[in-house]
Amino acid sequence: QVQLVESGGGLVQAGGSLRLSCAASGRTFSRYDMGWFRQAPGKERDFVAAINWSGVSTYYSNSVKGRFTISRDNAKNTVYLQMNSLKPEDTAVYYCAASRLTATTLGYEYDYWGQGTQVTVSS
Repeated sequence: QVQLVESGGGLVQAGGSLRLSCAASGRTFSRYDMGWFRQAPGKERDFVAAINWSGVSTYYSNSVKGRFTISRDNAKNTVYLQMNSLKPEDTAVYYCAASRLTATTLGYEYDYWGQGTQVTVSS
């Protein structure tokens, strides 16, 4: 069992930056591939970024590529999402998720989810 707790969300102006953190419980964090997803009001949950267990491989949605960076620190059981050049359309609840199998864009491939953190970007 893995428990995930996101933090770092908030209100920021367009063009600004935020760094989200996702802290994982348990001693097996380094065995999991991790992902970030987001869900805006009235919309489906969308893939944002993913990273494999070692941190060597990363994946991004086209909408955030070049602006967001996913990283992890296995010694701290934490995955990060650095978000730069934020836009109003980035406004959403951001969720981190853990997968035992693969770093994937597909939400159903993830086994554990956090409770989410709100990111609001004002224009």
